[in-house]
Amino acid sequence: MRFLIQRVREASVTVEGEITGQIGKGYLVLLGVCDTDTEAEADRMCQKLLKLRINADEEGKTNLALSDVGGEILLVSQFTLYADCRKGNRPSFTRGGSAEHANRLYEYVQKKLRESGAHVETGIFGAHMDVALLNDGPFTVLLDSDELSR
Repeated sequence: MRFLIQRVREASVTVEGEITGQIGKGYLVLLGVCDTDTEAEADRMCQKLLKLRINADEEGKTNLALSDVGGEILLVSQFTLYADCRKGNRPSFTRGGSAEHANRLYEYVQKKLRESGAHVETGIFGAHMDVALLNDGPFTVLLDSDELSR
């Protein structure tokens, strides 16, 4: 499982001209799932996301977690996080999870984050989405469950 986390001042997702999710300060999280990912890995990833201290304190140091700054989360499913570009010029997406499995874990992650007290907005799984953001920093972090479990 991969979370591409972008610290934002604001972000939104639009599908067919309608805004489906919109946040102010917080994280835009692009979520990629592969077929071997589990709910246990999703739990670890959610805990790590919520505890990451990537927000500036009064001295400008990254010492604060999302909850410390009253931040929100915009969660967007993105299978292309598992693109394999090693051969040729056209990416392969064979490592990406099946749509059924990926959607189940996408919904599970939403649930876990909301249960933690986070305000979570979302895109629409499988839809063509227009994602707009104002990256704060820019500050972008990649969390990979394979790396966290080492």
